Amino acid sequence: MHVEDFDKNEAGGIAIIGMAGRFPGAKNTAEFWDNLRAGKECITHFTDEELLSSGVDPETLSRPNYVKSRPMLGDIELFDAAFFGFTPTEAAWMDPQHRLFLECVWETIENAGYAPDCYDGAISVYGGARISSYLLNNLHRNPKVMGPEGEVQALLLN
Repeated sequence: MHVEDFDKNEAGGIAIIGMAGRFPGAKNTAEFWDNLRAGKECITHFTDEELLSSGVDPETLSRPNYVKSRPMLGDIELFDAAFFGFTPTEAAWMDPQHRLFLECVWETIENAGYAPDCYDGAISVYGGARISSYLLNNLHRNPKVMGPEGEVQALLLN
């Protein structure tokens, strides 16, 4: 359905004309749906050796309730900063969730078949994310980033 075909007089109506997403084991919504239909397990399970080499404390690893798996997203490192108008430094400071969100917004608009710079109407995107632990766990501890000239930029990018 294209926006032009949507009845603007219909109360409470909404048209979803594009969709994108990234999921463990799926680069897009079509792959995600295929995984769901197939009952495919998309959680990554780790060996003790992998967890130890990644920095997990041996005491933590020995706990019987420690879960040795987690959802993993692929291709996070492929963000094209210049395409989105960011410098490499800004992209490095940006929460990976933010980078993925921008990529998904672009994919959603492409999926809908619209070019934002050629479209006169309003384009809206609904998205969600969790709190930025990237800022607290990675940037906040780095004095080069959180110095006087970088603090505001780091906060804006996260």
